[in-house]
Formats: sequence, C-alpha cells, structure tokens
Amino acid sequence: MTDGLVTHADGRERCWWCGTDPLYVAYHDTEWGVPEHDGRALFEKLILDGFQAGLSWITILRKRDNFRRAFAGFDPEAIAAFGPAHVEALMLDAGIVRNRAKIVGTIASARAWCDGGGPEPFARLLWDRVGGAPLQPNPASRADIPTADAVSRALSADLKARGYAFCGPTIVYAFLQACGLINDHLTGCCRHAACRDLGRP
Repeated sequence: MTDGLVTHADGRERCWWCGTDPLYVAYHDTEWGVPEHDGRALFEKLILDGFQAGLSWITILRKRDNFRRAFAGFDPEAIAAFGPAHVEALMLDAGIVRNRAKIVGTIASARAWCDGGGPEPFARLLWDRVGGAPLQPNPASRADIPTADAVSRALSADLKARGYAFCGPTIVYAFLQACGLINDHLTGCCRHAACRDLGRP
C-alpha cells in the first residue's frame, strides 16, 4: 500500500478503505463516488450513513437488502407513516441495526423529506451546496481526505434545522463522498478519473 492506494490481484490500484472483500470492492468500483441525482436514492444513502455511525460501512453494506425490506424500500412517504408498532417491530428485526434512536431518527428524516417537497427539492438542496457539480479536491494521499469540511458542516446544520436526524458533519461528509458530490477517490485510484468524468456537465 502506498499513500492509501492498494494494488489488487487484477493489477488495479484502489482506495485503501475497500480492502479485498468482493462486496466492498464492487461497491467501490460501481457506486462510491458516482454522482447521484435521484432524491429518493440520496435519501436512502443518507439514512444508511446515519446507521453506520459507530460501525463499519461493510457492516451496513452486508445488511443493505435487509434495511430495504424493513424500511419499505426506503420510500420516505411510507416510512413517514410509521408509528410506535413499526418501531417495536424493527427493534426485533435481527437483519438490521437495532438502534432505537436511529430507527426513530429515520422516521423523523422521512417526515422532513416529505415536508421538503419530495425527491427533486431534496436533490437540489444537496447539489446546490456544491454548486451543482461534484467538488474535485484531487486527494493524492489518505492524509488529504478530511472527515468533515465547511460544506458538510453547513449542510449538516441545514438538514438538522429541517428536522433530519443522524446527520452530523462527519456523517454528511461520508454521504457526500459516497454519492459523488465530492470526488474523494485518490488521484491514483482506478476510479478517480471515471468519477471525475461522470461529474462533468
């Protein structure tokens, strides 16, 4: 490994964090850093990043299908209608992360999403924070990537004010990376240029 890059058996260099787990490598190669503009998909990722707090992303990734089943395919309107009985049922679901605060927070975030007008306004809220196109910090090494920045701190405060939960600056920064609003693939990573090109108008 050099400066956060790992050379894999296929000869390609990738960001250090995906390791060699096939599921994680596939996520790195096909999803992470790809600009996402669908407001419902963005909602799903924000919720999953909130559930990741205190855990590793691979844990959440392995449970993603279970989360989708448990949370009505991440349909915010359906989740917004969840009541106490749904919360108790989810607390018994071993397929997800059974954290009451995060479950209740998901319902609150779904209601905030609905109050905000749905997918297009939510996507616009996020993309306006980066000027409508992915930020390109071009990190050359692991040390060049922060855990939060001015954009994530401002967006975190905005989301909290709107009623979203589990959206602190660190969670929001990870979310922005994952959804391609910030291209934080290392410059030597095999995915850096591809995600940069996907972000061009």
